[in-house]
Order: sequence, then structure tokens, then C-alpha cells
Amino acid sequence: MNPYVKRLRPLEDYQLEVTFENGEHRIFDVKPYLRRGVFARLRNPVTFRVARVVAGSVEWPGELDLSYDTLYLESLPVAAVPAVTQEQRDI
Repeated sequence: MNPYVKRLRPLEDYQLEVTFENGEHRIFDVKPYLRRGVFARLRNPVTFRVARVVAGSVEWPGELDLSYDTLYLESLPVAAVPAVTQEQRDI
């Protein structure tokens, strides 16, 4: 079983910095999902930024969510994503 999401921080360019319950910090790129049905609503930066952790997954208003499995399996460790700078994390 993959770890649950403990914290998250929306970043620029439709990415999420996710902290999992096992202590890992990973980056999940939401851009590929923005072309899919209901997830197109997340193209609005204001909507994207209101992401929150609910029951170990990530949720947005309007019943949009991404499971902890998807977030863990499709994300990369922060160190493996060179474009993620300290400035982006401090938004």
C-alpha cells in the first residue's frame, strides 16, 4: 500500500509538492490531467490553488480528487525535479 498524503503545496506550472506520511517529499505534475474531462476546471489557477488534503488524498471543490496511489506512483522525488526551486516552494 502506498503512503497517504500528509501535506501539500500547490506550485507554479500546475504542480503539487506533496509530503507523504512516510516523510517523502515528491512533485506531482497535474498538467496531463488538465486535458481530461472534469479536471479541465483546474486550468483556472484560483481553483487549482485551493487543493487540500482529505482522507489522505488531494481534493478540490466540485468533487475533484486524486488518490494517494496516483499521487505517489506518478510523482517524482523533489530532488529529481530540477525546475522546482526554493522560490517556487515559497509561493
